[in-house]
Amino acid sequence: MHPDPDRDPTPPTKGNPLRLSVLGPLRAWYQDAELPLGPPKQQSVLALLLVQGGHPVPMHQIVDTLWGDEPPPRAINVVHRHVGSLRRLLEPGLTRRSEAQVLVRAAGGYRLDLGEAELDLLRFRDHRDAGRKATEDGRHDEAADHFLKALSLWRGPVAAGLPHEIRSHAVFTGIDAEYFQATQAAADTASVAGRTGEVLPLLRQAVQGDPLNEALQACFIRVLAVEGQTAQAVEHYRHVCAQLAEELGVDPGPELRAAQAQILRSTAPAAKDTPSHVKASAAPTAVSLVPGVAQLPPGLPSFTGRRSEIERLDSYLPTGTSPTAVISAIGGAPGVGKTTLALHWAHRVAHRFPDGQLYINLRGYDPEGDPLTPSAAVRYFLESLGVPDERIPSLTDGQIALYRSLLARRRYLIVLDNARDAEQVRPLLPGNPACLTLVTSRQQLTGLAVSSGARLLDLDVPTLPESLEHLAKRLGAARVDREREEAITMAEHCGRLPLALAIVCARAESRPTASLAEIAAELAEGRDGLHAFSISGASDPVTDTRSVFSWSYRALGNRAAEAFRRLWLIPSHEVSLEAAASMTGLPVCDMRQVMSELHRASLCTPERSGLHSTHSMLRLFSREVSHAEDSRRLVEEARQRLYDHYLHTAHNASAVINTHREQAELPLPAPGTQAISFTGTAEAAEWLHHEMPNLQAIVTHHTDYGAGAQIWRLAAVLELFLDRSGRRQEQIETQRAALLAAQRVGDLTGQARMHRSLGFALGRSQPDDEAEEHLHAALEMFSELGDLSEEALARRYLAFLANVRKAHQDALVHYGAATALYERDAHTVGTASVANEVGWTRILLGDFEGAVQDCRRAIALARSVGNHNVEAASWDSLGVAHHRLGRRDAALQALGRALAHYRRLNDAYLIADTLIHIGDVHAPEAEQEARTAWAEALDILDTIGHPEGDLLRERLGELGSAAQHG
Repeated sequence: MHPDPDRDPTPPTKGNPLRLSVLGPLRAWYQDAELPLGPPKQQSVLALLLVQGGHPVPMHQIVDTLWGDEPPPRAINVVHRHVGSLRRLLEPGLTRRSEAQVLVRAAGGYRLDLGEAELDLLRFRDHRDAGRKATEDGRHDEAADHFLKALSLWRGPVAAGLPHEIRSHAVFTGIDAEYFQATQAAADTASVAGRTGEVLPLLRQAVQGDPLNEALQACFIRVLAVEGQTAQAVEHYRHVCAQLAEELGVDPGPELRAAQAQILRSTAPAAKDTPSHVKASAAPTAVSLVPGVAQLPPGLPSFTGRRSEIERLDSYLPTGTSPTAVISAIGGAPGVGKTTLALHWAHRVAHRFPDGQLYINLRGYDPEGDPLTPSAAVRYFLESLGVPDERIPSLTDGQIALYRSLLARRRYLIVLDNARDAEQVRPLLPGNPACLTLVTSRQQLTGLAVSSGARLLDLDVPTLPESLEHLAKRLGAARVDREREEAITMAEHCGRLPLALAIVCARAESRPTASLAEIAAELAEGRDGLHAFSISGASDPVTDTRSVFSWSYRALGNRAAEAFRRLWLIPSHEVSLEAAASMTGLPVCDMRQVMSELHRASLCTPERSGLHSTHSMLRLFSREVSHAEDSRRLVEEARQRLYDHYLHTAHNASAVINTHREQAELPLPAPGTQAISFTGTAEAAEWLHHEMPNLQAIVTHHTDYGAGAQIWRLAAVLELFLDRSGRRQEQIETQRAALLAAQRVGDLTGQARMHRSLGFALGRSQPDDEAEEHLHAALEMFSELGDLSEEALARRYLAFLANVRKAHQDALVHYGAATALYERDAHTVGTASVANEVGWTRILLGDFEGAVQDCRRAIALARSVGNHNVEAASWDSLGVAHHRLGRRDAALQALGRALAHYRRLNDAYLIADTLIHIGDVHAPEAEQEARTAWAEALDILDTIGHPEGDLLRERLGELGSAAQHG
């Protein structure tokens, strides 16, 4: 990288006096003075925002990066303090946070708004992308200029000087990967342009920074050969091969071997061919992708063996000549190490895919629940790539098309773990030959080989020497060599399955003074006590694995053993500490110790953000042990607490996010349930996002356990969150499943609620006869129950559906019926709400004077019972009606009163909604006032991640454009 790390890398500009540098040590200047950036944590916040290149960084990502799995109790407050200090530092004239122009709130976190003149990373990317484009167009000399300018900006590793635990985070290493990939592109382009002498010093710096990057090392060797330094090229090749053997235990891959062959032939690279990996990364897209997505779970540090399989996988790497994307499918029995091999190899070659690595567990063979649908998987990938909710198509075909378009001509590694069959995988395959898809499955996916050209790798149990190598690495070579026969016995007792070997090693490591003979004897004894839950017959890997599981399980303390017997109840493959505590009825502090014991025994694995996961075979074994040792009552009580945890925590999250909505009361949770409370909307929304797979799995897959009331109540809690997120299909699927659950247990209230919710969801996406049928079914059931206010709400939903269909007179009929029901029930708030909605319907009809009268009536009713929510909504509608009548002052006065109410209520979304209406009133005559209102609304919408943010952003752009042309 650049040899002069102390220079100011950014020349002064005539625009923003602020300049920042992250390509090397973190530095900042205001005008001509370098800024003191504060303590390491504050610098880390700044660096994290800088490397995201203008993308918002959610609060949870900031906290995870700074503190990992153990943040302090007031971590969010600490981040806010650091952000405040950075704002004062970067914008010294700032007096109010709302006026911030550089460090702004966005999408539940923060974003730095900087241009290329202010940030070296953006200039680097601009030159790099220009180099790629010039290369595509055959302008190789111009491309070399851009690549050399891009590389000249680097003064060391990204954010050099930050603590190692921060700097090693994927978001920083991903930027370093961009540097190495750009260096390779520079070398290839310079070779074509005949300018290898200029790029050689930069390459020499780069290979020192990433000595195990085979593609980069191959570039360096080729350039040395072109420059006539053949002896140095040969010596460097030998040095790299030695490092690969010593540190990774692998032979050189295809690119290094090709570079060696080129040296031996004493020929330079063919000038007529543009390097494939330069072509592959150059395509812009309509969506700004999150850079350097790195979703691979951690690899296994003790990985050993599988050399022939790794060599086969290496041979599948894209070469640029393949006409289609490369697919490799690893098949094999459960526990044989498919995922471990896939992740080890994926990490090993991740540097070849600088645009990112995507990972998802397709849950093809989960003990509980159905496999992940292709639609859910594609949506997850689109969200991971940074596609806003409102830009994700509602239909699966459209989602797949967008996903493939985003990956076109980019270099991504996609790992699809635990696939059920070829049909589940096909929609997730990119069409880009520069990408590689790695699939694992218990099936040998021959259909994928036939239809998509997948290369199949059938994984068998490791050989005995490989198993002994694994034991030696975990337990120490000397210990295994001393008792080789006993080690062989241990490996055979494990059926040589890697999962079982890992569990045995975890137990043996906890007893360093025990002989392997003792361990082997205990394993042999364990096989005899499995009659309660093992299969009979001859020894096979599955049977032997059960014995290992049993042996490890019986070594647990009582609380850890009980916790293990509950793991099969979790809806998906991950569980939080609070959910696990609810299953067992233990306090969270005790549960943390229990989970640590399960981790040490390799019966549970810590994952991201405090979540824990278990292998599907262990969950099957957990269920077998539970059925053998627990009464049905104990299991159902554990399930009740678990479901109550999700129900009440989701309810708490919804109450924080949707303060304007009346929250239905829930029955008290079962004793021992741990429900999480939230203090802010970002924290609540983040929990819902992370736990949505579990929440939806409870509703859609667990309807046969007599928990119908919990299920429909959970679906009712999720209704508004799914609706606001634009996740229409998931909302409909959730409500359908909840309706079936309520029907299964004969819960009439639940059936009525779910018919109404499902009708509303269908009306939002496909306002057809089915939506109306569900709403009428809800009407009949609420009438039978004698619940007048709920029946009235169903009428209001029918009115909404009529308005969607532009049948506004029909809507007024439904509103009339709803009013009569509310008046019979003496429900003044409901009557006021209907009066406001009637007023809005009259606005849709163009009857603005009538709307004014209805809205005033709604305000009077709401005031009479002190309901500020309905009063605020009615003032807002009244303001819109006045605006349509041309009464500007009256409109602003009414909207101002609505805004004041919403500010007191702290309802973020409706504050933004009213600000938009205020901007609408100002827009024709007072551009600055309109801009101010819309900008504040946009800041709110971005903070809560609302999809209307982009639409408002476009309107702000149009306002500026209109003013410019006027």
